[in-house]
Amino acid sequence: MSEKTEAAETTDTSRTIGTPLSSNATRVLLLGAGEIGRELAISFQRLGLEIHAVDKRNGAPGHQVAQYSYVADVTDAAAVLELAKRIEPDYVIPEVEIVAVEALREIEEASSAVVVPGARACELTMEREAIRRTASEQLGLPTTAYDFASSPEELKTILDEMGYPSIVKPAVTSNGRGHMVVRYGDDVTEAWQTASAEAHFDGRVIVERFVDFDFEVTLLAVRSIDPKTGELATWFAEPIGHDHRDGGLIDSWQPLQLSQVAMENARSIAARISNELGGRGVYGVELFVAGDDVYFSSVSPRPTDTGMVTMATQRYSQFDLHARAILGLPIDVTLTSPGAARMLCSEVDADTLSYGGLQDAFAHPETSVLLFGKAGSYPGRRMGVVLSTADNTDAAHLVAREASMEITIAADDDSVTAGTEGSSAGDASAGHAGGEEAGAEDAGVGEAGAAGSGVDAGAGAGDDGGADAGGGTGTAQETSAAAATTPESRAAADGAAAVESGNKTGPETAALTETANDSSPNSDSSR
Repeated sequence: MSEKTEAAETTDTSRTIGTPLSSNATRVLLLGAGEIGRELAISFQRLGLEIHAVDKRNGAPGHQVAQYSYVADVTDAAAVLELAKRIEPDYVIPEVEIVAVEALREIEEASSAVVVPGARACELTMEREAIRRTASEQLGLPTTAYDFASSPEELKTILDEMGYPSIVKPAVTSNGRGHMVVRYGDDVTEAWQTASAEAHFDGRVIVERFVDFDFEVTLLAVRSIDPKTGELATWFAEPIGHDHRDGGLIDSWQPLQLSQVAMENARSIAARISNELGGRGVYGVELFVAGDDVYFSSVSPRPTDTGMVTMATQRYSQFDLHARAILGLPIDVTLTSPGAARMLCSEVDADTLSYGGLQDAFAHPETSVLLFGKAGSYPGRRMGVVLSTADNTDAAHLVAREASMEITIAADDDSVTAGTEGSSAGDASAGHAGGEEAGAEDAGVGEAGAAGSGVDAGAGAGDDGGADAGGGTGTAQETSAAAATTPESRAAADGAAAVESGNKTGPETAALTETANDSSPNSDSSR
């Protein structure tokens, strides 16, 4: 059963929706265009909105479906502000954790655009210290014992005082890597190096006392407007269980059965933290559950990787709910079937890939496969997901796992199975690390426009309308291909834009090109 709780805020629902690719379009500036961004773009497009997707990597999954796409560093305040000024969006929606929050604050103050769920929420959730202190010290939510270290020596002191085993994680990160369980006698220096290497900014790490929990749980809290009262309220989807390995998501399933007491505690925590952060949209609240006891771990003010299972299990997926909540439309979190999701992870390092075994995978009952369309892979990178439904989650879990083993990912002449035992994808019995997958790290600014993007829910793929081109002020590249209405005019626009791009030779352009071509795993926009 879903449930909602009331919030004290009220909000305006007077906005209308215009027509995409026209002067009155309702525009979304999507900061991040990984697989989460792609599905968000599709959900908004179904409601008639125009998507401007920004990502570090040209051709990112969200670029492939958006009407307009940009290669840009979303941590660069100047780049984000320039795009906001040019696009004049109605909504600015970060799909990633690490963004230029100073730009978001300025957008809130200087324009009518709605930042989702708000600059403050994005800032607090960007680093573990801020959100953990807000949850524990300000709201009094139950958390595991924690502290923060800035050096190996400080880490050793904290571990000796806190006790063993404990988990060491990066304080600020955009991926799930860098976690290490430290037991008595283990090498603290190794733990410091492992976590700090994945940490953004100053390399600080968080130390959490290990809890022998029963479940890692994602509880999706949806804040939107109650049509009966006109006030903000919070709805809860059924709990989602998940397993991780080496910080990366392996499996997720819905519903996860909790005791009545644990369910009430989980909803209370989710409501309190999402109300504190404010705004509208989906909050992915991460929890540890041990019997009836529930501990707050983290929160993402956006759809999550674990929530992808809702594309098969709910009447409206987390992406549809995020769009509906932001627009102030009625919320429906009905579960239609138990189900499970299993990630497809690559084992190869390659720029071009092909996928096999799809016919056999789809032959499994109540099963679908989504391929993210990422350009290039490295070992462990998520390339797709298998979604299965069944009479219960155990059965769905088994089917999803078996279907994933049918799929192969090939690089050149090298073909490997994506979801086998011992692969980078791991298996459902992998141990709990208490970690989270943050979704995406996006960076850089250039634009590639796409006219007539597809909005089908299936694979989520759309027509690619062109390549990077030039224009703007030197910090952003733009093509007019998106405005073209015929193949001939599109080709002409692409050609003109390419010439303009070729004239951009300043140092700013060179820096952007270098950023856009960065293919290191640590800078990956979507694992």
